Amino acid sequence: MTDNVKDKDFIEYAVKMLVDNPDDVKVERKIDEMGVLITLDVNPKDMGMVIGREGMTAKALRTLLRVIGARNNARVNLKINEPEGSERPPREPREFRGAVREERVAPAAPEEKKTLDDVMNDIQI
Repeated sequence: MTDNVKDKDFIEYAVKMLVDNPDDVKVERKIDEMGVLITLDVNPKDMGMVIGREGMTAKALRTLLRVIGARNNARVNLKINEPEGSERPPREPREFRGAVREERVAPAAPEEKKTLDDVMNDIQI
């Protein structure tokens, strides 16, 4: 393995270990004036594994590629192609997700009203 394809071999190996369909993993490497661009194609069923929760797996792969690139004095970027025919379910709005959490919390018992003097007496030791 030569120095100029370590990045490609690394990403191919790492992604094949993550996915359920390693035969469908395709990695291309292109060099241009911006540096090295590694393009990744995977089976549509494996996209979730490659992206990870909140994109953390993809971010980690990109970070590791940058480290490999820095050791070889190259700028390496990763592009993950969305497979044709992939259907992402629509995301719930954040307000709705928060409302669901609030409903699960038990309602607080009604507190009796205290005067300012009662509160101050409670604070003093």
